[in-house]
Amino acid sequence: MSQPVTASEASHQIIADLLEARTGQHLTESRRWRVNSALAGIFRTHGISNVDQLVCLLDHPQAGDLAQDVVEALLNNETYFFRDKPTFDQLPGEILPELAERRRNVRRLSIWSAGCSTGQEAYSLAMLFAEQAGRWDGWTIDIVGTDVSHRAVAAARSGSYSQFEVQRGLGVTQMLRHFEETPQGWQVNENVRRMVRFNQGNLLSGALPSRVPFDLVLCRNVLLYFDRTTRTEAFDRLAGAVMPDGFLMLGAGETVVGQTGRFAPTQHRASFFEPAGASGSRSLRKSA
Repeated sequence: MSQPVTASEASHQIIADLLEARTGQHLTESRRWRVNSALAGIFRTHGISNVDQLVCLLDHPQAGDLAQDVVEALLNNETYFFRDKPTFDQLPGEILPELAERRRNVRRLSIWSAGCSTGQEAYSLAMLFAEQAGRWDGWTIDIVGTDVSHRAVAAARSGSYSQFEVQRGLGVTQMLRHFEETPQGWQVNENVRRMVRFNQGNLLSGALPSRVPFDLVLCRNVLLYFDRTTRTEAFDRLAGAVMPDGFLMLGAGETVVGQTGRFAPTQHRASFFEPAGASGSRSLRKSA
């Protein structure tokens, strides 16, 4: 005989359903242990001590802002500059030169960082171009970052990072070249910021970023929080956002194999995938 569902279990399920409805993220049993710690700030703000009380507040007709605060608190915004460096190193060495050859007539590259969090990924991309300024002279580089979190997007737009944040993934030379130290923190230089813009957006719903399709889409460590059905939907959306001869970059350990028929692996290029049926990566395969 099954055990009855307790009030707390029911409340945790309501919170999980809220997160999934707003973001598509599936709050698995293995992630539920962190709910109380993630919501501790909200508990303090509202003078409550547990999820059951929070659910009662969420039931109020005017609880829209609180619901958004709950969702934002539960999102995993873990990121840092040049995350998964071996994967990132493939961009200036192989992927971007290949795209430059394909776009030599238009001299423009459009890149989307989907699930950009607080902006380090998008700014890392811009730094790659800034460090090869001569190679990209006369080109238009447009990098757009989107995230479901309003707070993360606001932080990304500010371009200001703490000492701890800039030290994660950046060497001293890069810090001094691309940032200025201010009383508020380390501020991204204008020559990097001008290539990047940020918008709040949900990968699964609403309009895609205005400049689609993109030559390169980064969607790293986002899909792993979706269940299989939602992941399939996300791949379908991403397929509509990538040029037929463009690339999709996933996180380390993520793959399209067994997940979708919309993309295929790019041989010997870990974490890079291409639209199914595309012939654009032949030269990459030959060079492998």
